[in-house]
Amino acid sequence: MVKKSLVIFVGLSSFAFSQMKQNVRYFPLSKVHLSESVFSKAIQTDEKYILSMDADRLLAPYLKEAGLKPKKENYPNWENTGLDGHIGGHYISALALMYASTGDPKVKQRLDYMIDELERCQNLSENGYLSGVPNGKKAWKEIADGNIRAATFGLNDRWVPLYNIHKIYSGLRDAYWYADSEKAKKMLINLTDWMADEVSGLSDEQIQDMLRSEHGGLNEVFADVYDITKNPKYLKLAHRFSHLAILNPLLNGEDKLTGIHANTQIPKVIGFKRIADLENNKEWSNAADFFWTNVTQKRSAIIGGNSVSEHFNPINDFSGMIKSIEGPETCNTYNMLKLSKELYATNPKSSYVDYYERALYNHILSTQNPNKGGFVYFTPMRPGHYRVYSQPETSFWCCVGSGMENHAKYGEMIYAYSDEDLYVNLFIPSILKWSEKKLVLRQENNFPENPSTKLVFDVAPKSHLNLKLRAPQWAKASEITISVNGKNANVPVDAEGYFTINNKWKKGDVIEMTMPMHLSAEQLPDKSDYFAFKYGPIVLAATYGTENQDGMFADDSRGGHIAHGPQIPLNEIPTILGSSDAVLNHLENVNGENLTFKLKGLYPQNKFAEGLKLVPFYKIHEQRYIIYFPQATQDKIEMIQKQKAKEEGEILKLDNITTDKIQLGEQQPESDHQFDSKDSSTGYMEDRHFREAKGWFSYQMKNKDKNAKYVYITHFDANNNRTLNAEINGIKTYSKNFEGKMGNSPQTLLIPIPESETHKEILNIRFNSGEKSLTPKIIEVRLLNDKP
Repeated sequence: MVKKSLVIFVGLSSFAFSQMKQNVRYFPLSKVHLSESVFSKAIQTDEKYILSMDADRLLAPYLKEAGLKPKKENYPNWENTGLDGHIGGHYISALALMYASTGDPKVKQRLDYMIDELERCQNLSENGYLSGVPNGKKAWKEIADGNIRAATFGLNDRWVPLYNIHKIYSGLRDAYWYADSEKAKKMLINLTDWMADEVSGLSDEQIQDMLRSEHGGLNEVFADVYDITKNPKYLKLAHRFSHLAILNPLLNGEDKLTGIHANTQIPKVIGFKRIADLENNKEWSNAADFFWTNVTQKRSAIIGGNSVSEHFNPINDFSGMIKSIEGPETCNTYNMLKLSKELYATNPKSSYVDYYERALYNHILSTQNPNKGGFVYFTPMRPGHYRVYSQPETSFWCCVGSGMENHAKYGEMIYAYSDEDLYVNLFIPSILKWSEKKLVLRQENNFPENPSTKLVFDVAPKSHLNLKLRAPQWAKASEITISVNGKNANVPVDAEGYFTINNKWKKGDVIEMTMPMHLSAEQLPDKSDYFAFKYGPIVLAATYGTENQDGMFADDSRGGHIAHGPQIPLNEIPTILGSSDAVLNHLENVNGENLTFKLKGLYPQNKFAEGLKLVPFYKIHEQRYIIYFPQATQDKIEMIQKQKAKEEGEILKLDNITTDKIQLGEQQPESDHQFDSKDSSTGYMEDRHFREAKGWFSYQMKNKDKNAKYVYITHFDANNNRTLNAEINGIKTYSKNFEGKMGNSPQTLLIPIPESETHKEILNIRFNSGEKSLTPKIIEVRLLNDKP
C-alpha cells in the first residue's frame, strides 16, 4: 500500500484530479436563521459562554511560543499542563461559526482580535510557524531532523502536538470559510507551507511512524488548503498525512477498530473522505462509508455516541459501556456528524440524516447545560449515573473546544440544495434565504412535541423547483401525510428516502407534513438484556435523583471532567420484569404531558421505580438518569440480581480502599498522572488495555489523604521471560521474574509502600524491565489504604 501511495504522490505534481461530484451543497450558516426553539436557545447559551472567556488567556501559549510577553497567563487545566493552545484554535472556529449563525458584531470583534494577535505571533517566526505547543520549536526541529519519538498520545516528549496544532489550522480555515477573513486565509497557507517544509526531508515511512501519535484531521485540513489554492503540493501533503494503518483495513472492508482510541480515528476518516472527493477516489470514499456504517450501526449507543473511556469497545460486548462512568465522548459525535455531512454531500441518502438527527437531538443537544452553560465530556450509559459540566474559568478539555462549536452551527444540515432541488432534512424552526433563487422559505413547528412541520414560501422562485421532504426512518411512510395549500399531495418516497414535490411555487404557498411518532425499544448493539426507548427520534430517559453528584460543575483538576461521585449498584437499578419481546408493553402515555411516559412492571419496587417517568433525555440536566434499563424474566431475576450484587460488591470493596488509580494504555488516565517512559508501548488483550516496556515507564500517583499503604497491580502473566522491577519515589520495592504460566486471565500483585513514603502526597511509581526482557503487560495500578 505504501508503494501505491508513492505512485500517487509523484502523479500529483503533473495533473489535477477531477473532483468527485457533490450531488448536494449546503447553504452558508448566514442564510439559515433559527427561529425560537430549543436550538436557538442553545445558540444563545453558547454565545454567552464563549464571550465570557478571556481571549488574552487563550492567546498566552501562542505569545509565549513566539517569544512575546503574554498579556495574561494561560488558563489552567489542559491549557497549562501540556496541551497549551488547543482551545485557542477551537475558539476561533467557534467564533467564526457563531458569527456566521448570528451576525453579532461583538463576536466578529473578538474573532478579529484573535486573528490579529496570532498574526503578530506568526510574523515573528519568519517561516509561517504558529503554535501554542510548549517549547514546541525544539520538538519540531527534532522531527524535521528525523529524530521521531512517537507514541499513541505523545510525540517527542510533548502531549500530542500534532493534534494540538491541528486545532489552529482548523480555526484559521474556519475564520476564512465562515467569516471571510482573508488574513486568516493567508496565515493558514503560510502555516501549511511551514508543515510542508517541516516534513520535506522525511520519508513516507517516517511520517507514517509519526502518525502513530494522535494528529486530529491534519489530512483533512491540508486537503482543504488544496481546495482553496488548487496547488497540488497541498493535496500531496494531505496524502502523506493519511494514516495507512487505519486506511488499509477500511479499504479491505475490515473492522479493526476494537480497543483503539475512538476520536483519534474519526478525524482521519473525515480526511480520507475529503481527499476522495477532491480526486474522485471512490475506493477511499467507500472506505470512509464502511467506517461510518460500522460505527453507527454496530458501535453506537442509542443516543448516537460511541466509546467507553474514549476507546472502541468490542461489538459483541457492551458490558463495559453499562458499567463505566466514562461513556460516549462528545468529541466523537462532533466528528461523526462532520463525517455524516461529508458522506451525504456526495450521496444524499436520508439514512445519513437519520443518524445525524439522532445524534444531534440525543447527544449533542444534551451536552450543554441550558441554564448555566457548560459542556459535557462523557455521557455515561451506566444506569443511575450523572454528567459533569465545564465552567468557563476552570475547564479546558477537548470536549469544551468541540462543544463551543457544536452549539454554534445548528443551521448547517437543516437544508441542502442542488441546481433544481431544495432538500428539507431537519424539522428545526428556521428561515432560509436562497439568494440565487430569490427564495425565502419559513419553517414553523413545535417539533418534537408536535410531530409535524409547516413550510411557507415568503418569497418564491420564478422557476420550477423540486421540494424534497425527508421521510424520516422513525416514521411509517404510509402514515406520513403531506398537503399543499390544504390539498393532499399523494407523492411516493424515492430510493433516497425523500418525498419530492415539483411545482412552480408562488408567494404564500404552504406545505404541511405530519409524521406520526411511535414508541420503539432498542437493545444494546450486542443484544444483551438492556433496553432503551425512543418516541420517534427522541431518546427517553428517567430522572433518578440528585444526590451525591460530586463535582457536577468541574474544577480545574486534570480529572475534573469525570463524574467521580458514588455509583448506584447495578443490582439496585429497576429491572423491566418480563420477556424481551414485550418491553414496550411496560410503557404508557401520561395524559396531559407531552413526550412523557410511565414505565410499569419494574423490579424491585423501590422509591424510584414507583411511578417512574420517561422524558426526552435532552431535557434532563443536573440529575442522575437512566437511559438503558435491564430486562429479565421472573425465573432469572433473582439469579441475575445476586450475580450483579456480587460483582458490584467486589468492585465497591476495592474502590472503597482505593486512593488513586490508573488504567494503563488509555490517554487521559496516563496523561493525568504525568506519564513518562522509555521504550514502552501499549496494547489490547482480552478486552483490556495494557502497557509494557523494554525499558521503563512511570506515573505520579496522588496520595491525597496521605494514607496509602500498598500499590495494587493488575497484569497479564501470559508471556515467559518477563521481569518487573518496581520503584516508589526512587526506592526499589519489588522485583520478580514471570514465566507466563497463568494464561490470559488478569492477575494481581500487592506491593507494600515503604513507610517513609506513605505520608507523601505524590508517589512516583516506576516500572523497569530486566536487561534482556520486557515487563509484564500491566493493566491497572492502584494505591490502596488497606489490604483487599
